[in-house]
Amino acid sequence: MFRSKLWGGQKLKTVLGLDIGKMTRCGEAWVLSGVTGNETVITNGFLAGNELNELVEIYMDDLVGGKVYDKYKNEFPILVKFIDAAEYLSIQVHPDDELAKKRGLGNGKSEMWYIIDAAPGAELISGFSKKVTQETYLNHLKNKKLKELLNVENVEAGDVFFIPAGRVHALGPGILLAEIQQTSDTTYRIYDWDRVDANGKPRELHTKEALKAIDFEVQDTYRTPYARLKNQTVELVNEKCFTTNILHFDKPMAKDYDELDSFVIYTCVKGTMRIEYPDGSENLKMGECLLIPNEISNIKLYPSTESKLLETYIL
Repeated sequence: MFRSKLWGGQKLKTVLGLDIGKMTRCGEAWVLSGVTGNETVITNGFLAGNELNELVEIYMDDLVGGKVYDKYKNEFPILVKFIDAAEYLSIQVHPDDELAKKRGLGNGKSEMWYIIDAAPGAELISGFSKKVTQETYLNHLKNKKLKELLNVENVEAGDVFFIPAGRVHALGPGILLAEIQQTSDTTYRIYDWDRVDANGKPRELHTKEALKAIDFEVQDTYRTPYARLKNQTVELVNEKCFTTNILHFDKPMAKDYDELDSFVIYTCVKGTMRIEYPDGSENLKMGECLLIPNEISNIKLYPSTESKLLETYIL
C-alpha cells in the first residue's frame, strides 16, 4: 500500500526496488497494517483476500499470542512502514494511549525509526533542545521560529531513534527509513513549513489538539545507542508497546521463540535471505516484511548476502 506525499520521493523504487507505479512523490509504503480501512490483504494461499484483522479474529492467540490477543482483541497492534523523505515532513506529535482513548482515537502512537539510507548532511528533529514553557513554544510557533527550540540530529545509515508518544519530531530531506509503530494513524501537525498542497491551500494544522499531547521535557540524548555486532541478536527498543531487535548477519542463524507469547515480524532492511520454518520456507529481501504466527517457534535464517533484519514482537 503506497501513499503519495508532498514530501515524498523515489527511493522506495530506486533503493528498495518497490513497484510504486507512476507516483512521482511516493512517501510511504505500508507493508504490514491493521489500521482500519488500510489493512494488509493476503495475496496468495488459501487465505488470499482476507484482511489482516480478519486473520486475528479467526486464529486469535495462535496468530498473535494469548496476552497480545487479550489486550488488543481483533486489531493487529503493530504497523510497519518504509518512509522516503525527499523534503522535510511537518513538525508533528502523536498522542499517548491515555489521551488517544480520552479523545476516542483508539491507541496512541509511539514509533521507532531505523535509518536505511541518508544523504550527506541529512538531519531530523527529535524533541526539544532546551527547557521551554508552553508560552515560549506558542510564541515561536506563531513567529515561525519553532525549529530554534528543537533538537536537530545529523543522521546516517544504521542510526536508530525511538519516538515515544508526546515527542515533537520531523524527518528531514534525504532520509529513507523503516518505521515500526503502534497501530494508529493519528498525527497532530504542528508546523508545515508554510507549504501548500496541489490546490494551493496550506495543510490543516492541529495547534490546539497538539498542545495537550506534547511532552516538553528535555532528554540527555534522543538517539538510541546499540552495539553494532554481527551474527547475534541485538536489542534496539524494549517498550511496553513493542520490542525491536536487529539481526546483522552473514552466517545462518537459528531462532527459538518457544518461550515467546507473541507474533514476530521480520522487516528486511538489507540483503536477501531464505527463512525456513517446520512446514516450509519463504524468501525475503530488502523492502519486505514477514509475519510469523505465534504458533511457529523455530526459525532458521539463511542469508544469501550480508543482511539485516528488524525483529519485532510484544512482550
